[in-house]
Amino acid sequence: MTRSLRILYIALFMGILLALGIWSLRSFSSFSTSAETTILNGRWAKAAETHYDEEFPIKRIGTNLWAALDYKLFNEGRPGVELGKDQWLYTDEEFNAVVNGEQNEADNLAIIQGVRDALKAQGTELVLAIIPAKTRLYPEHIGANKPASLHTDLYQQFHAQVAQAGVFAPDLLTPLQGAKQNGQVFLRTDTHWTPMGAEVVAQQLGAAIAQKNPLNGEPTKFTTQAKETSAYKGDLTNFLPLDPLFSNLLPQPDQLQQRSTDLVEAQASGDDALFADSDVAVGLVGTSYSANPNWNFLGALKQALHSDVVNYAEDGHGPVLPMLKYLQTDAFKNSPPQVLIWEFPERYLPAHNDLGEFDPKWIAELKKPRDDKQNLAINAKTSESPNRAQN
Repeated sequence: MTRSLRILYIALFMGILLALGIWSLRSFSSFSTSAETTILNGRWAKAAETHYDEEFPIKRIGTNLWAALDYKLFNEGRPGVELGKDQWLYTDEEFNAVVNGEQNEADNLAIIQGVRDALKAQGTELVLAIIPAKTRLYPEHIGANKPASLHTDLYQQFHAQVAQAGVFAPDLLTPLQGAKQNGQVFLRTDTHWTPMGAEVVAQQLGAAIAQKNPLNGEPTKFTTQAKETSAYKGDLTNFLPLDPLFSNLLPQPDQLQQRSTDLVEAQASGDDALFADSDVAVGLVGTSYSANPNWNFLGALKQALHSDVVNYAEDGHGPVLPMLKYLQTDAFKNSPPQVLIWEFPERYLPAHNDLGEFDPKWIAELKKPRDDKQNLAINAKTSESPNRAQN
């Protein structure tokens, strides 16, 4: 290699490094920290380092390129998503077998029975809203990979076991299946239901509650308004890190028409009559199906029940932990609702819950076998589970 070629090689190398360095500095335009993150306590430097590492161009290029190869050559995404047909995406939690799934089912079923009894002791009726899996509602879009046998009859098994224990759980699968001909009840690129799916479930729950345990007090009127339809990038696309280089490969965004539910104007002006009575008629505990306002499940319930609903659902913690937290709140101890709706996606029945934040004695008492005609935990139907998880 001649001296001039060496100089050219070094110059090109330095030029590439300089260009990447300048490019990477653009990422700091979106860098921000909280007031607690200061230079003096070292948190600012750590936050800056993490942000720079995540936005570094070479890392992003490599991530995008590898994701594109997986997606196009092997029809795969990152762990967390299963690719279906027709640009449908599913959470892999509805496909994978679960380590110790049989024992987890027994534990969770025992907790459900214990929760029912704890609510009953306070005069609250439990309504368990078992949300069918997306794979169960849209099996026609599932790709080559099929759900593990654990999930085959999980919804039916769940219903049979809670019915045996005397837990009220209206069927939500049938009305959702019937509503498919009128529109989409689950989002194509997201884990969750559409506002229409949430409304179908709310109406079914409202009718079931009105028949079994009518609410006290005067009915309250709510009205729901549809907002503009806009493109919505579902949460499952986060497991396809193709942006920004290969964003054209991503499934087309869903079209989401959000809704808002409000108290009718005539009643809203009536001296806050809705809140004049301190008694809580209906409470709601659950997952992001209930906590995320994009689906308007809370609003749909208010309209279907003709009653205000207090929402205690949490995003990202599953259905069990928010319920256990709620049972320990002053809100429940001092003002228990007449009815508590527990939104519980079926895929969480065989899931493990880390209950380390709760008093072990309290959990043990909650799960303690009752002297009923049947023991819910013991009678849990045997389901196949491998020695280790299949990813």
